[in-house]
Amino acid sequence: MKPFFNQPVGEVLQQFNVSPDQGLSSAEAKKKLEEAGPNQLASKKQKSIAVIFFEQFRSSMVVILLIAAAVSGVIGVMEGEGLTETFIILAILIVNAIIGVMEETKAQSSLDALNKMSAPRSKVLRDGEVTETVSTQLVPGDIVILDTGDIIPADMRLIEAVNLKIQESALTGESVPAEKSTEAIDTEDVPLGDRDNMAFSTGVITYGRGKGVIVSTGMDTEVGKIAGMLQSAQETETPMGKRLEQLGKILGYVALGICVLIFAVGMLYGNHWLEMFMMAVSLAVAAIPEGLQIVSTIVLAIGVQRLVKLNAIVRTLPSVESLGSTTVICSDKTGTLTQNKMTVVEGMVSGNRCDFRNPPVPEELSDDERILLNSSLLCTDAHLKMLPDGTHENAGDPTETAIVDIALALNLNKNEEDRKYPRVSEVPFDSERKRMATVNQMANGKLRVNVKGGLDEVLAVTTHILMHGKVRTITEEDITTIRNENNRMAKSALRVLSVAYRDIDRLPDRVDAETIERNLVFIGMLGMIDPARPEVVEAVKKCKTAGIRPVMITGDHKVTAVAIAAEIGIYTEGDKAVAGNVLQEIPDEELYRDIEKYSVYARVAPEHKVRIVKAWQSHGDIVAMTGDGVNDAPALKQADIGVSMGIVGTEVAKDASDVVLTDDNFATIVGAVEEGRRIYDNILKAIQFLLSANVGEVLLIFIASVFNLGNPLTPIMILWINLVTDSLPALALSMDPAEKDIMTRHPRDPKRGFFTRGMTWRIFYQGMTIGLISLAAYRIGFNDGGQQLGQTMAFAVLAFSQLLHVRNLHSNRRSSFRTSPMSNKALVLAILASAVLMLIVLFLPAIRDIFKIVEMDGVHWLYVVGLSFVPIVVVEAVKLLGINHTRDEY
Repeated sequence: MKPFFNQPVGEVLQQFNVSPDQGLSSAEAKKKLEEAGPNQLASKKQKSIAVIFFEQFRSSMVVILLIAAAVSGVIGVMEGEGLTETFIILAILIVNAIIGVMEETKAQSSLDALNKMSAPRSKVLRDGEVTETVSTQLVPGDIVILDTGDIIPADMRLIEAVNLKIQESALTGESVPAEKSTEAIDTEDVPLGDRDNMAFSTGVITYGRGKGVIVSTGMDTEVGKIAGMLQSAQETETPMGKRLEQLGKILGYVALGICVLIFAVGMLYGNHWLEMFMMAVSLAVAAIPEGLQIVSTIVLAIGVQRLVKLNAIVRTLPSVESLGSTTVICSDKTGTLTQNKMTVVEGMVSGNRCDFRNPPVPEELSDDERILLNSSLLCTDAHLKMLPDGTHENAGDPTETAIVDIALALNLNKNEEDRKYPRVSEVPFDSERKRMATVNQMANGKLRVNVKGGLDEVLAVTTHILMHGKVRTITEEDITTIRNENNRMAKSALRVLSVAYRDIDRLPDRVDAETIERNLVFIGMLGMIDPARPEVVEAVKKCKTAGIRPVMITGDHKVTAVAIAAEIGIYTEGDKAVAGNVLQEIPDEELYRDIEKYSVYARVAPEHKVRIVKAWQSHGDIVAMTGDGVNDAPALKQADIGVSMGIVGTEVAKDASDVVLTDDNFATIVGAVEEGRRIYDNILKAIQFLLSANVGEVLLIFIASVFNLGNPLTPIMILWINLVTDSLPALALSMDPAEKDIMTRHPRDPKRGFFTRGMTWRIFYQGMTIGLISLAAYRIGFNDGGQQLGQTMAFAVLAFSQLLHVRNLHSNRRSSFRTSPMSNKALVLAILASAVLMLIVLFLPAIRDIFKIVEMDGVHWLYVVGLSFVPIVVVEAVKLLGINHTRDEY
């Protein structure tokens, strides 16, 4: 069966067995409603809070900690020490899970938002009478009456269209309302935006009236198909999630291997199996950074609050980290890169060009320019409303409001001109003749016919031309000049309107196109476009400097898209642009291979956008997709990070996205990316800090067991350091300011995990330093006072050395002494708070008993203080020698 847009009106009506004058009967409508179901979108079943909660325990690191908690509990009961360690581990995991549930319950409600966009009531013809009915009760075959301001309730084939224009930008990406007709379209492969005889659900009628027969409802509409894509779109795992999972597995394998080795070595020394098992558990606890999971979550949450101040609302925590890793930004054009407002930028009159990008002073307008603006202004149906604060609002067709705006900028007020030259008659615009005419009473008593429309249509009824204040017969040379200028404007992606006039003494008896629109005087042309946002050019430059590839994906025409993309710097020499119908024919394999060649994708459908995003992702890129319309929602969902516009964006786009820009400013994306990079850098600092501490603990226990030196740390000591002493400074690292080169370096390779050569080296040598000084403290204490004093000193050195070591993390290349401590006041407070907590444990007898440690004298405190400063000396020396291996990380 041919698509409805290929079928004549009669065939479509016959197919649904409906009369255009009677509509369906109530009985038929009821039967069809039972068959097709209500005209609404299917809801996706949401996960319960319990399911979401238990999903938080799926990562390798969490599983290992649960095992450690269970083992610690068993040993604690056997040793008569209770379940303190088990409760501490479980408490941390539960808090982390609760945070995860709170974030995830802000689940996507894209389908609900799509339902909200449906018109609540519609005018429908049933049993020969027009009645209003709830739009969910509409069925295929219903005849719907359409008037200006109505929202289209379902997909329909138009059977009547009188000057009908429908705003479909949310679905097609086209910034200008589509002119509609009833004629069948011969071509089969026609994009949504070119199906002139169709009206699609969620479209808004901006002009004219019409009538249509519903052909699709609910999930069968074009919007419904998008809803289906949203349901089937797979959730993409963030780079941070992948890396934490990878880290958990690595740490798990390392912990298991070393535990087995330590247990075996201890048994060879003849130690008791329970003692060795306790040491193995201590090492397992030491190997897992218990605070990492919750630290990374809270750091991201802090980042969310900072991004709000940058006009970016983050809906999902991991999106913060994804922003910083972004390598490609696929941006919609209309309303995102452009202002979503048609603007007159050029004109031509008397054979000369007019530059309206920088309008002349009103007093400097020539008489011909004034006539051009006056005639085009009088020949509009747009409305101008002046506000008390001096600003104004427009209503009407975007091309006409553009004329009202430029005229007002040049001191021609639409309302004043209408009062001065009242309209006495008109011939409305229609899609066949593509012209509009008004007849206005002039001050000299004459009537002036003002006409605007397409160039060919205006020239067809023109016999004269206005040149430098004089009217003369138009020549072939004049027409050639006019056509050349029109072609130049069209190549610049301008929408061109031609303007003409004719003075008459009185109205003819019959006012129509034949009697009014003849023997016209050609005045000139106006070229308009939806212009780029002024700040976008600089934003695109910053993206490229930061190694981020900006790409335009739009439903607009290719010529328009390329012109805007070239103006703002997205499209440069050597780049390619492709239209949706061509893209449709490119096999996935070829598209995935050549995706980097294209900078502009024009006239694309929603499924094309998803395909493009997937093609970039196949190269390992982290893709951000910006958009504001219904048609952007599937791609926003598919992208690693979806970014929607908060002001003009539809609810569907917002709910399908990860980030909402509250100022609709593309440039805000750049600030958000910078903030994302800063946050990611700081998370890496926290990971490096926590892992270097854990490596120190592992080395301490490992060396002690290999050389049969006893157990220098108990599990509760390690948990205290990992969860309390280390976690506060790790959290405070999130407040570190960005490094100066953060937006001049390329994004991190998305395929690269945490463990780059530089990161591995720093964790190893810093951890080894902390482990060796703690071992030295243990041996000093052991020799002077036995096992308990040795453990007390190792515990103290481990804690205080890490608190001092955190200052090394401000930069991997620059000396820490070049960074003022006050640049991160939160870190100073965190270090002081952790130090106070540690001193409470060391000085309060009741707490000392819980940790099984003893009081130290002044000499041993001097040892502790001296050894604790060693990491700062070592790290500063490594930085000075330049062996930090940081080049491979950027």
